[in-house]
Amino acid sequence: MKLIDGKAVAAEIKNNLKHEVDAYRLSSGRSPHLAAILVGDNPASQAYVGNKVKSCGEVGFNSTLIRLDANTSEDALLHQIKLLNEDPDIDGFIVQLPLPDHIDEVKVTLAIDYKKDVDGFHPYNFGRMAQGLPCFLPATPYGITLLLERYNIETAGKHVVVVGRSNIVGTPISILLSRKSKTGDATVTLTHSKTKNLQSILLKADIIIAAIGIPNFIKDDMVSQGAIVIDVGINRIESESYTNGSKLVGDVDFEHVRYKASMITPVPGGVGPMTVVGLMLNTFKAAKKEVYQ
Repeated sequence: MKLIDGKAVAAEIKNNLKHEVDAYRLSSGRSPHLAAILVGDNPASQAYVGNKVKSCGEVGFNSTLIRLDANTSEDALLHQIKLLNEDPDIDGFIVQLPLPDHIDEVKVTLAIDYKKDVDGFHPYNFGRMAQGLPCFLPATPYGITLLLERYNIETAGKHVVVVGRSNIVGTPISILLSRKSKTGDATVTLTHSKTKNLQSILLKADIIIAAIGIPNFIKDDMVSQGAIVIDVGINRIESESYTNGSKLVGDVDFEHVRYKASMITPVPGGVGPMTVVGLMLNTFKAAKKEVYQ
């Protein structure tokens, strides 16, 4: 079994990006600027945003973190988005999900200027992605494709089974891997919680991408010998038996599946760091007007 080290790959890409950002700053007289809106005090969301802000500093970006109370109204959030849309100094921004129940996530996503949508969630970017046109790719699927490329994982002609159909990971990665591209040309089966005979489908997979949001969902009897396993899940399990009272686990039962897989991502340290890299790369593209003028 070979470990797919997303943390190491992310560090390498960020180091290369820093040199590009330094050159960009010298030629343009400015640094790329990423903003993030955090609504409420969800611990996981705070950690995710903190990692993104830290990465901005590492690659030479300016960053702005806007914290809003959990009781912030939908209108107030939409007004803040409007201000960022209109701010010429902001190259890209994200609204950290999930949002409080009283705020419509779809309405928020639609309110973001697609030219600054560096998370790649806006339907405009999603539609262009589906047609193979220049766009901001969703950050996590983008990061997954970079991992596949860095580890020279062949996807052409392979059977990829994606578990989970969210608009953030499952559906976009199924589209990306089926397109004509360096990390594409795969035959993709998109499965979900209503899929019948899931185990038999997974046993036919050359590559499994687990993004269903259920801790340790993929067991070793669902994975064929030699399969490649990409675990997108990040789930916190509470237990007094753990040193800090909790532990992060993925959607894959890593301790058992690792003996079946030829390559596998750990949690943490696998896909997570690559999601941040995808966001950084999108922001740099936005600053350079590479995708949209």
